[in-house]
Order: sequence, then structure tokens, then C-alpha cells
Amino acid sequence: MRYLIAFIVCIGVLACNSGEQATTTAETPKQVAKQPTQQQQQRPVVNNPAQRKVVNQPQAKRQQPPPRDPNKPYSAKNEGWLVNLDQAYELSQKSGKPIMANFTGSDWCGWCKRLDKSVFHQPGFEKWADENVVLLEVDFPRRFRLPQDVAAQNMNLQKSFGVRGYPTIWVFDASKDDSGKYSFEALGKTGYTKTLEEFQKTVGGYISKRG
Repeated sequence: MRYLIAFIVCIGVLACNSGEQATTTAETPKQVAKQPTQQQQQRPVVNNPAQRKVVNQPQAKRQQPPPRDPNKPYSAKNEGWLVNLDQAYELSQKSGKPIMANFTGSDWCGWCKRLDKSVFHQPGFEKWADENVVLLEVDFPRRFRLPQDVAAQNMNLQKSFGVRGYPTIWVFDASKDDSGKYSFEALGKTGYTKTLEEFQKTVGGYISKRG
């Protein structure tokens, strides 16, 4: 009888230990290793910037602006101004007056437009100019395209006088050798001016110093 009771007690102890072990095993979370996806397996990781390839996107070609009016000959924005240096030179030789060149950006330069209003569009400017200078417009527009010969001429004048900003007004005498090459005698320059009177005084001072 004693052996039977001891046997039953041992079986109960073993059963209890097995239950605790099962419970402990069930409560312990299983660690699942994450498998890399197919996309991650196929995509190599490049940590070295020198090994990264830069793909250059093709840039669209910059379109040239159209002519201002393809059906009309090119002319200056302001009435009474010439756009051809040869014509200005001939008129200067006949009249004995110096050339006054307005380096401008007629369709984009804000200070150039202000100079138009404060000086060139004022009553009395046309009469003063007819008596004292030959007017030459040297334009550098952005919204329309100059004729090729005028664009080349204006670039050469800009380099000759070292113009870097607009508006710039140069007063000068021109001469030409047998080969047709020009040389210039600069008398003076100015820029934006608030009034016609101030402009006339400045340019008149340059003209009075001619030899």
C-alpha cells in the first residue's frame, strides 16, 4: 500500500513539472528572423559616393526670341534714333555733331525705361538733340531678336566702350580708316538722370570740351 501511494505521488510531481515547463515554453515569444525581400536581395547597397552613377538628364535647347516685327525693317524704340553706326557716322561727319549712343535693354531694363520717361520723352529733348548730337540706340533686348548685323554691331560697341550696365550713355566722335575700321574718341558718359535739365548740363559739358 505504501509503495502504491509513493508511486502515485511521484506521478503527480512529474505531471506538475511537465505542466510548468509547457506553460513557460508557451509564454516565451519565438524570435522570427526577417528574411530579406526579393527586391532587397536584388538591389545592391552602394555606400561609396564615388561608385554612384549620376544620370545626366538631357537639357532642352533654349529657344531664341522672335524678331520684334518680321514684316517691318528694324528700327529704334524711340523715334528719331538711329540703329546703324554707319548712318550715324555719316550724319556726324556732315553735321559736325558728336554721336550720343544709348546702351539700353529696351524691353526689360527698368532704369532704361525710367530714363526714357525722365529725359528722352520730355518736351524739349528732341529740339536739343537735333542741335547738339546724333542719336544712336544700341539695344540689348531679351524678348525679341535683333537682326544679325545689328546684334554683332552692338556687341562690338559694347566691348569697345566697356559697357557693363544699362542704361549707359556715351558721347563720342568716330573716325574710319581706309579699310572701314572705326576708332572712337570718347568725350564722356552718363547713366540714369532724373531730369532733362540735368542731362543736358552733363552732356553739354562733354560737348563743350571737344577739340
